[in-house]
Amino acid sequence: MTQSQKQVTRRAVTYTKGDIVLFRVPEKFWLGQSGHTYIGRVERSWLHPDTRKVHYDLTELSANRARAGIDPDYMRLLPPADAMHDIDTAPLSEPDAGAMTPAAVAWLRRHLAQASSTLPAPR
Repeated sequence: MTQSQKQVTRRAVTYTKGDIVLFRVPEKFWLGQSGHTYIGRVERSWLHPDTRKVHYDLTELSANRARAGIDPDYMRLLPPADAMHDIDTAPLSEPDAGAMTPAAVAWLRRHLAQASSTLPAPR
């Protein structure tokens, strides 16, 4: 069987309200148009009456705009662990803040500015 004859199957992913996802407008993507990929937050899911497939309504975060009927084949979960990795692994014992990523430094500054004298327990 050649590569073109193989059917690629992807595990069905279910998204829940509040998940942060990357999504594409497939028509714009395939036509090579700009503005085809966005970051959104899942608001609800529903069964599309024509395809009998679950679709999602999202909030496009950059514009705080509603996007309805997004096909999950064009969505990918943005895991919280990936977003928080730099903070979770920040070398807090280093005397040089330059050893930390900018996001970790920003989080640390904000945490300290909120008048909290204790840091969360290390993971």
